Amino acid sequence: MVQRNGYNRGEVCWTDVQTPDVAAAKSFYAAVFGWRYEDLPTPDGRSYSKAFLEDDLVTAIAPQPQAQGAASAPAQWNVYLAADDARAIAEETPLAGGTVQFGPEEIADTGTMVFVEPPGGGATGVWQAGTHPGCGRYGEPGAISWAELVTAEPAAAVGFFQRLFGHDVTEYPQDDGGTYTTLMVDGAEVAGVAPAPGLDEEQGLDEEAEPDEKTRPDEELGWQVYFGVSSVSEAVLAAVAAGAEVLVEPEFAEDGGSIATLKDPQGGVFSVLEV
Repeated sequence: MVQRNGYNRGEVCWTDVQTPDVAAAKSFYAAVFGWRYEDLPTPDGRSYSKAFLEDDLVTAIAPQPQAQGAASAPAQWNVYLAADDARAIAEETPLAGGTVQFGPEEIADTGTMVFVEPPGGGATGVWQAGTHPGCGRYGEPGAISWAELVTAEPAAAVGFFQRLFGHDVTEYPQDDGGTYTTLMVDGAEVAGVAPAPGLDEEQGLDEEAEPDEKTRPDEELGWQVYFGVSSVSEAVLAAVAAGAEVLVEPEFAEDGGSIATLKDPQGGVFSVLEV
């Protein structure tokens, strides 16, 4: 069991999903990962649910902001990187080529939150821990096990994160000529940055390409969360039975095990990774 009670600067420390139907999302993810929940009221009278594996907090299911609900936006998984000083991150973001989307805002005594966007897009949560350090487990079934940013500007995004968090990087050349980059903290890989399929890293996406040329639709750009499972095939069967759509069928991952990508009944996209 990989339990965590704190995270270093630049590590993926937390995830949550904002969804149009909290109750339905709770039922779905309980069927896939076995999460149990504790509900908290929100100021507007709705419900926010903390998800647990046994006694360890692993994520949260939250109602969408009113504007997203009014626009009938799909559910969205968010990824948060740990920070020592969220306000300093917010101040540095424009200098690094990004924008501040939200915050910094203190969330009672639990911590301080900021959302920033690197060049090329991909809303990124930043979390300065107070009483809430982040996920209580990492890298095991039912817990966050990886995250990667898919972007049309991978080099700029990597530089952005390096400036804000001091990441080292490892680059992996791909068969299509692109490069998959991992962000590293203290010698460990903590997240990935992937070029959008169909991307020429010098010229960018071909906006006039035909669909069969595999350009990346805008809605597929951004952060992708991976939750650990003991069996990808069993997790996919459970998810489909609970109403999921399979976006990427189970396939072998380069570093072992297998992965699959799914869309929950409220439109939230996530992946499962065999650990």
